[in-house]
Formats: sequence, C-alpha cells, structure tokens
Amino acid sequence: MNARTLRYLTIADVTMLPAFILWFIWQLQFTARWTWIVFVGWMIFSFVLHRDTPKTLGWRADNLWPATKQALPFFGAMILGLLSIGAAFGSPLRLPPNLISWHRLWSYFAFCVLQQVLLNSLLHNRMLSLVSRQWVAAFLTGLIFAACHWPNPVLVPLTLIGGSAMAWMFGKQRNIIPLAIGQAILGSIIFWAFPVAWHHHLRVGPGYYSSWLPVPTRWRGRRPRQQRNLSTEGWEEERCRKGEAISAAVLRIADRDGLD
Repeated sequence: MNARTLRYLTIADVTMLPAFILWFIWQLQFTARWTWIVFVGWMIFSFVLHRDTPKTLGWRADNLWPATKQALPFFGAMILGLLSIGAAFGSPLRLPPNLISWHRLWSYFAFCVLQQVLLNSLLHNRMLSLVSRQWVAAFLTGLIFAACHWPNPVLVPLTLIGGSAMAWMFGKQRNIIPLAIGQAILGSIIFWAFPVAWHHHLRVGPGYYSSWLPVPTRWRGRRPRQQRNLSTEGWEEERCRKGEAISAAVLRIADRDGLD
C-alpha cells in the first residue's frame, strides 16, 4: 500500500471512527445495538493495516515502571484536586456500596482499558503520524475524547484535561496499563466528588437527560429500608438536593448581579 493511501486511511481513523462512536452514543445503541461490532472490526483492521505491534500499541510490561513514574504526578495532582472538591461539596465519607464493590471496580477498570485502547493505542497513535508537534496531537486527541462525553458538564472539561494529558504521556511512554488504572480511580472519585445533580451518574449522550429514572435494583445496596440513608439511593438523593441547592444559589447571585 502506498504512503498516500495509508495517510487517507489514517485520517479516516481520527475523523470517521470518532464520528461513528458519537453516532453510536446518540442513536445506534438504541436502534442497532449490534453495531458495536464495528468498533472491534475497525480496530483490528487498522492495527493490521498499520502493522502495529504490542510495543507501539502500549500493550507491554517492559516499560511499566517508567510509564507509572511518569503518570504518578498527574494522577496524584488530579486525585488531590478532586478530593478537595468533594470536601468543599460536603461529600459523605461513607461511600455507597455499589461504588466500592469489587464487581463494579473490575468492570469499570475493564471499560477504562477499552477506552485507552481506542484513545491511545489507535486514535493518538494515528494523530501522532499526522501532527508533528506532540502537544498539539495530544490536545486534539483530548478534544475528541471530551466530545464523546458531551453534554455532561462535569465530564467534558475533565476528559479534555485528562484525555490530553494521558495522550501526551502515552506519546512519551507507550503503555496503557497505568493510564487505565489512573482513569478508573479518577472516574470513581469524580462520581463521589460532584453532586449527582451535576453529573447524572456520569452518563453521556441521551442518557444524560434520562438519568433521573430510578436507580436500577442491581446498583442498590442490599440494606434494610430503615437504613435507607446509608444506601446508594438515599446517598444519591442527598447529593441531588445539595447540587440543586448550589445551582439555585448560583442563579440567585447571577440574577442579583444582573439587576445591579
């Protein structure tokens, strides 16, 4: 395959694949859920076409420690910042059972690994072959990552920052393992730190607008009804009330300033 054709296919990877992901988020997951197989086929085709190896994809262990050392300052700073935000919002020290269950943590980590494969192993690798300046390529990758979290007002700015930083780190040390672990930790803290009224259970796309439905039974703790204040449902309702109170206060301040 000549270089010109390969470049066109690389451009398709960074434009058409994100467009398809957005299409899936906003429509196909409801009308043609089977189309998720396109992601798998696209990734395999792209990896084979570009002759990627475990080293170029970041599926490796030989540089695990250097990649981990590189990632620690960023994730450490993000964790401290999110903990401070959670403290400012008065987030409870007692976490809901579903948030810290091993099944949920393992499932979420697996989902983060998949996101890192799409974000860095595929998307950022292709972006680096198209854009000479690494920080520009990382920012563009982060921008696409943030767009896939629209319209969530909490996740969009955080994924822009986190996606850009993780892409930059991947460009320096190709290893997705510490990035996936860090992403899983940050995602869990974000759920705790911000009011549910703001992040709507971390949902994106149309799901963001339908997140006020009752919490699915499988997500609820199996505690007696008299202990509802410690359950996931009661915890989330309390966070919703706090978030709504904060939003109302902000609106009152804005109205007062407008009148002044």
